[in-house]
Amino acid sequence: MNKTSRLITLAHMKTTRSMKSGFFILIVLFLNTLEGLAQSDSVFIRKNYKKEIVDIAMRDGKHLHTIIYSPMDQSQNYPIMLKRTCYSIAPYGVDEYPTHLGPSRFLMREKYIFVYQDVRGRYMSEGLFDNMRPNIPGNNPKDKTDIDESSDTFDTIDWLIHHVKNNNGRVGMWGISYPGFYTAAALPDAHPALKASSPQAPISDFFFDDFHHQGAYLESYTAAFPVFGYQKDSLTTQRWYMDHMIRSNYKDGYAFYKDLGPLKNISKDYYGKDNFFWNQVVDHPNYDEFWQVRNLIPYLKHVNHAVLTVGGWFDAEDLYGPLHIYKTIETNKKNHDNRLVMGPWSHGDWSREKGYQAVNDIYFGDSISTFYQRNIELPFFNYYLKEKGNMDLPEAYLFDTGTKEWKKFDVWPPQVPPHTLSFRKGGKLEIDKEGNHEDVFSYESDPDKPVPYRSVTEGITFTPRMFMTDDQREASTRPDVLVFQTEDLENPLTLAGEIKASLKVSISSTDADFIVKLIDVYPQDAPRSKVTPTNVTMGGYQQLVRSEVFRGRFRNSFEYPEPFKPNEPTTVEFPLQDILHTFKKGHRIMIQIQSTWFPYIDRNPQKYVDNIYKAKEEDFIKSTISVYGDSKVIIGGNQELSEKIPIR
Repeated sequence: MNKTSRLITLAHMKTTRSMKSGFFILIVLFLNTLEGLAQSDSVFIRKNYKKEIVDIAMRDGKHLHTIIYSPMDQSQNYPIMLKRTCYSIAPYGVDEYPTHLGPSRFLMREKYIFVYQDVRGRYMSEGLFDNMRPNIPGNNPKDKTDIDESSDTFDTIDWLIHHVKNNNGRVGMWGISYPGFYTAAALPDAHPALKASSPQAPISDFFFDDFHHQGAYLESYTAAFPVFGYQKDSLTTQRWYMDHMIRSNYKDGYAFYKDLGPLKNISKDYYGKDNFFWNQVVDHPNYDEFWQVRNLIPYLKHVNHAVLTVGGWFDAEDLYGPLHIYKTIETNKKNHDNRLVMGPWSHGDWSREKGYQAVNDIYFGDSISTFYQRNIELPFFNYYLKEKGNMDLPEAYLFDTGTKEWKKFDVWPPQVPPHTLSFRKGGKLEIDKEGNHEDVFSYESDPDKPVPYRSVTEGITFTPRMFMTDDQREASTRPDVLVFQTEDLENPLTLAGEIKASLKVSISSTDADFIVKLIDVYPQDAPRSKVTPTNVTMGGYQQLVRSEVFRGRFRNSFEYPEPFKPNEPTTVEFPLQDILHTFKKGHRIMIQIQSTWFPYIDRNPQKYVDNIYKAKEEDFIKSTISVYGDSKVIIGGNQELSEKIPIR
C-alpha cells in the first residue's frame, strides 16, 4: 500500500467516526486525485529525467553519496537544486526512481537538475555523523582539516558545476527540518554559485528547538534518540538504528513516561550505554560550550545571496529556527533579498497538499499549500535560478491565524505599538492596563500529578502535533493552572510580532518551570467547520494560539543556572515565539500559567539539583507557586531576550 492509499484508508477511518459523510466523499475524491497525480508524476519523472549516482570527494578525502536527476532534454541549460539530508536519499538503485522530485511538483515540471546527498556519516556517505556540526568560520578549500556543513556543501557545489552537463552555473538549496538546517548551514561562506536558498523549518540551535525549549527537555522527543545517536558501522541503504527504538505495549504516552520515572531511568533502561547523542545531552544540561558552538545563528553575518525562510505557525518541532534565522540574516544583510513565509501549518505541511489545511480541530482554508508552492516558492526559485519572471514577493508573507488569510509585510516584526496583558483578581485579563502589584495568585505544582499537554490520550509520539491548537478547557479547570481572560471583545484585536512573558514570582522550593499559554476563546455560538469532529463543541472552545515553557533556573543565564530562594519574589522573563493572530469580535483572550506540561516537557523536580537528567525519585517535591499582580505578557515591539544566550 503506497502512502496516498494509506491516507485514503486513514481518512475513511477518521471520517466515519467523526465527520459528515458528504465531507468524507470529498476527501476520498481529492485523495484519489492526489494518487492519480502521484502516478502521473512518477511517469513524468521516468520520461523526463535520467538518474546518475556519484560519490563526491570532500577536501579531507571523505566521499559523500550523491544522486543526480537531470532533464533528458539537453537542448538547454538548467539550474541545480540541491538537498542535503541525514534521512536517506532513497531509492538508491540505478533503475529506481522516486515518486516526486524537488520541493514541489511545480518545480519538478519546470525542469531543474535535482541533486540529493547523504550528509557525512549517514547511509551511503563516509565519515562520522555529528548533530548540528559546529560551523568553522572561513572556507578555504586548501585546508584539509577544517570541515563543516558549509565546507561539505561548498565542495559538493564546486564538483557539480564542473561535472554535471547542461547546468547553467546557478545553484539553489532547500530542505525541511534537519535538511533545513543543512540548507541554513551552507549560508556562511557560501560557494559563489549558490544563488538562492530556502531553509524550511530549519533547526538553528538544539537548546531552543526540537530537543529543548528554553533549556527544558522535550521528553516527547525521547523516542527520536536512536535516529540521531548511533553511528553506522558500514555504508548502508538500511536504517541501522531500528534495533534501538523504544518498543512498548503502552498506548498512553502519559502513563508510559509517568511509570518510567525520572530521566535517569532513560539512561538506565534505554540509551545510557551507547547512544552518543543522549549521553551528550545528559552531560551538558546547561547551555555550555558544547551547545554554544552548535548554535548556527552567530555565523549568519555575511550571507550574500537570496534567502526564503519558511515555517509553520503551529510547528511543534521547529518554530524558533525559522524566525531567528530570518531575523538574524535581516539584521546583517547586505544588498540581497531575505524573505520570510509563515503559514498555518504543522511541521512541513507546506510541502504537501491534502485539499484543506487544518491543525487538530481548527480549519484554516483550502489549497493553502498549493498557493504557497505556486505563488511564492516557484517564483522565488525561477527568478533567482532561471532569471524568469519578476520578484514582486513581499518581505514577509504571513498568515493571520485568526482571520485565516494571507497578509503582506514590508518588515517583520511589524513596527506597531505593543499590547500589554495583565492579570487581575477574579481571573480577569486586562488589555493595556497595569496590574495591581498587591494581588497574588497561587497554585500548588505537584510533579507526581503533572498537567497533561493534551486532554486526549496520545501514544509514544516522535513529536506531538495536534496540541498546538488544542482545546484548553480541561486544563482551565485544574487547580494547578492559573486562568485569566478578557470580557468578550467589542472589536477585533490583532496581536502581531514578538511576545515576552514578564512574571514576578515566588516559589516555596528552589526550582520550577513556567508555562505560559495564549488562548483564543470562541463565543458560545461559534459554528462548526467542515473538519470539526462530531464529539467536539466549538462553542466556548479554548484554542491554543501560542505557548512556551521556561526552566526557572535559567532566569539569569542559560549557561550558569541558579536555584531560587524559597518564598523570595523574583522576576522571570522569557520569550514566546512570534504571533500573527486576530482575535475576532465576540471572542476572548485568555492566558494560562502552569508549571508542568507532561509528557511534552519533562518534569522539573522543583528541588534544585545540578543535573535534572540525574535527579532521583526523592528529589521530586511539591511547590507552591505564586504569581504577582504586576506580572504581564507583552506582545509587539522588540521583545527578544538574546542577552541571556552567550555566544562563543
